[in-house]
Amino acid sequence: MIADYQFGKGIGKELFPEGSTFQLSRTKRVRQVFYSGKRIATARAKDGFFTLSIEGASIVHRLLPGEKLRVVVSEDAAPFVEAGKTAFAKHIVEIDPELRAGEEVLVTDNTDRLLATGQLLLSPAEILSLDSGAAVDVRVGITSKKEE
Repeated sequence: MIADYQFGKGIGKELFPEGSTFQLSRTKRVRQVFYSGKRIATARAKDGFFTLSIEGASIVHRLLPGEKLRVVVSEDAAPFVEAGKTAFAKHIVEIDPELRAGEEVLVTDNTDRLLATGQLLLSPAEILSLDSGAAVDVRVGITSKKEE
């Protein structure tokens, strides 16, 4: 239900299919979700929303249409973002206008190729009006080795 609320109706069933396993915290809350031995998502302790692994982001990317949850970076920034580096405001060429700061986002290039997943740091209006500063705290890129 949380994934449906966060990412869109029906996403939860696809993101966490039958056979998904859950790692619980000391307080017996869901902490991480795995499928076929790979981490799909982690529940944030502060609010219960999910942060996505690159596998989870790929599923959400495939299911969501058009610009939904997407931040599009310039061609120049794409190699850095897919390596797990921060996406800066000056490199954002397009963004879902319905996003809010703090939300989990999919970072793509102009062709809608998934580059990374991360947390939006500013509102879309702020990002498009600024020429400097971090816009997306990239959690993991498709070519980076770091995973939570």
